[in-house]
Amino acid sequence: MKVNIPKQTTDTTFLAKRWKRFALVIALFAVGVVFFLILNVALGSINIPLTDTVKTIFKVQDNTTYQDIIWQIRLPRALGALLSGAALAVSGLLLQVFFRNPIVGPHILGISSGATFAVALAMMGSYLIGMTAVNPITLSLASFIGAMVVMVIVIAVASKVRDIITLLVIGLMTGYVASALSSFLIAFAQSENVFRFVIWTMGSFSGITWSEVYILAGGGVVLMLGSYLMAKPLNAFLLGENYARSMGVNIKLFRYLVIFLSCALAAIVTAFAGPVAFVGLAVPHLARLALGTSDNRILIPTSILAGAGITLLCDLMARMLFSPVELPVSATTALFGAPLVIFFLIKGKTTI
Repeated sequence: MKVNIPKQTTDTTFLAKRWKRFALVIALFAVGVVFFLILNVALGSINIPLTDTVKTIFKVQDNTTYQDIIWQIRLPRALGALLSGAALAVSGLLLQVFFRNPIVGPHILGISSGATFAVALAMMGSYLIGMTAVNPITLSLASFIGAMVVMVIVIAVASKVRDIITLLVIGLMTGYVASALSSFLIAFAQSENVFRFVIWTMGSFSGITWSEVYILAGGGVVLMLGSYLMAKPLNAFLLGENYARSMGVNIKLFRYLVIFLSCALAAIVTAFAGPVAFVGLAVPHLARLALGTSDNRILIPTSILAGAGITLLCDLMARMLFSPVELPVSATTALFGAPLVIFFLIKGKTTI
C-alpha cells in the first residue's frame, strides 16, 4: 500500500537535511582553519613539532627554544592572514550581492587600486615632508579613503549605467587610473623611498606585528558582525529593489551601509598586507557551491571561515613552495582563485 507523506513532514525532513549539510560544511571549514593555522605556525625555515606548536600557542608549556619564533613572528603573521582572508571574503560577498553579479570583487572594481594609490600617497608623501615612518592607523585610514573614493565613483556611474558589463569596464578603468597615479608617484620619488612601497604592493603577511593584528581584529570583527546583521536585507535585495522596499528595507541607507562595509573590509586588509587578489572574488562562490544556498545568514559565516582557511593555505604555499625564497601572497591566491573562477564560469555555477 502506498503511503502518502504529509507535505509538512516532507518539508521538515528537507529542512533537517539542509541544516545538517550547513552544519557539516561549517564544521569542515572551521577544522580547516584550525589545521592551517597550526601548520602556518609550525612550518618554516625551522620546522617546529606540531605538539610543541600547540602547547606553546595555548601556553601549556613555555618552550624557550620556540616561544619567540611562535609568538613574535609566526603567530601574528598567521592571525593576520586568517583575519585578512575572512575580511576579503565578506567584502567580495557584499559586492556580489549588491551588484547581483557573480564576478564582482574588490580587485576587479578597482577598490584595491584606489586603496593602493592612497597608501602610496601616504607612504611616499610622508617622506617628502620629512617623516621617516608612517604608523599603521594612518595607513589604514589612507587605504579606506582611497577605496571609498573609487567605490563612490563606481556607484555614481552605476546609478546612470544599467548595463553591468559597462559598469565593470568603468570599474576596471578607474582602477587603471589609480594604478597610473601610483606609478607617477613612484617615478618622481627617490629610489630608496620606493623600495618599501614596491615590496608592499607584492602582497605579503610577513612583518605583521601584534599591533596590526589588533587593528585587523578590532576593525575586521566589528565590520564582519555588521555585515552579518545585514543578512536579511541582503537576502531581500537579491530578489530586487522593489521586493526589498516592500519588506521594509531602506534602500538608500542599505546602499550606504554595503558600500561602507565592503570598502572598509577591503581597505583595512590592503593597508597591512598589500593588494591580495582573488580571495574576495572566488571564496563566495566556493561557499555557495559547498552550501547549495544563497542565504546570507549561512553564507556570511561560511565565507568567513573559507576565506580564512584558504588565505592561510595560500600564505603557507607562498612561504614553503620555493623556500627560502618567499612568493608574493597574491601570486598564490591567484593560482588558487583564477582556475576556480574559470571552472565556475564554464560549469555555469556563478549565479548569486
